[in-house]
Amino acid sequence: MKQQIIMERQSPQEIKAYQEELLRRQLIYLREHSSYYKQLFENHHIDIDTIRTIEDLERIPTTTKDDIQAHNEDFFCVGREKIIDYCSTSGTLGKPVTFGLTEEDLERLAYNEMRSFQTIGVEPGDVVQLMTTMDRRFMAGLAYFLGLRKLGAGILRVGSGIPQLQWDVILQHKPRFLIAVPSFLLKMMEYAEQHDIDYRHAGIEAVLCIGESLRNASLHDSLLTQRIREKWPIKLYSTYASTEMGAAFTECEAFQGGHVHEDLIITEVLDEEEQPVPDGEPGELVITTLGVQGVPLLRFKTGDIVRRHIAPCSCGRNTYRIGPVEGRKQQMVKYKGTTLYPPAMHDLLAGFPEIEHHVIEISHNDIGTDEIVIYISTKETAEDFLLQIKDHFRAKLRVAPRVEKRPSEELQRIIFNPLSRKPVTFIDKRKG
Repeated sequence: MKQQIIMERQSPQEIKAYQEELLRRQLIYLREHSSYYKQLFENHHIDIDTIRTIEDLERIPTTTKDDIQAHNEDFFCVGREKIIDYCSTSGTLGKPVTFGLTEEDLERLAYNEMRSFQTIGVEPGDVVQLMTTMDRRFMAGLAYFLGLRKLGAGILRVGSGIPQLQWDVILQHKPRFLIAVPSFLLKMMEYAEQHDIDYRHAGIEAVLCIGESLRNASLHDSLLTQRIREKWPIKLYSTYASTEMGAAFTECEAFQGGHVHEDLIITEVLDEEEQPVPDGEPGELVITTLGVQGVPLLRFKTGDIVRRHIAPCSCGRNTYRIGPVEGRKQQMVKYKGTTLYPPAMHDLLAGFPEIEHHVIEISHNDIGTDEIVIYISTKETAEDFLLQIKDHFRAKLRVAPRVEKRPSEELQRIIFNPLSRKPVTFIDKRKG
């Protein structure tokens, strides 16, 4: 990988000009090496030499996950002999698709995560516990490993789950940082309390949190974050990435959204008509990768609803930031006239320590409208507990879904499905 020029502390104008230079290089690469985009340019009579600025991108059609699924091979820009690692998307929506990474792409991935770890304060020689899987063609775990290795940090590859094993390793090796799903930290704390482990003084300073939002749309701490920090006042940094991006947006110490790595990705936030929304307003994140060799993407619609924040950050970086994922476009629920996304419901449930596990199920009822059922497991025996949950939903989200109790073992079988790489807490049974 060529020597990267880090521009994050330059002026926004200089950062944009640099991105546009990289964009022009990427467009030439796509024209020369991508069967899919070469055909797209021809079909729509697009002269890429006239695409000079980020604003010019709107003249190019967007790419969807359906496009990649239908033409997966055509998105590969190198021969199979150049592919070192095969990753796949996690299949949150639809059939997983395959991405191939070249040696240069793996180096780029390492550089991306190295910058993320530097943003949260990891230094050479630090020990970091990796509490996520590296197998099953999962890019995230591999990316964290490569980034820490490039930075010169020590890595404890413990994998996901099993609080006892996690604590055994923590107490033996004293890592400064963890990489974990934030809701699992609650399980870690519960186990520590049951086994007289003084987790507040175990040497953990911060956690890089994946898979769940730590902030709400206003960038204030979520209920989940509040619950963790009430008992364990460590720093919780959010990071957001996907296989398609090959780049991450990671919070700094200001906790005001994840900073873009300006030399790796260009973002747009668009409305339903694919028009830019004002900064700070919600829209769908659309990304263009920079410097990817294997499977580069141009104006890819992620399906994630986010907000972009451009106000200066107190950390001194001048890169814009992407706020938490407020929902996935295809997981939007219209319930009794109110628009809901799963993350808001998950966070409300996190406010009830009595709930051990929960699963949210969405289906269509007899008249074709959305129906929500929340299954919970709890040791709480008070008769009005389910009513308390419904009242809380009504107060915060203006609607009250059906809430039903289920045995803990039943929900654990659903949530920790061995065929899934991520915990399953949202089930969408709607058709079409």
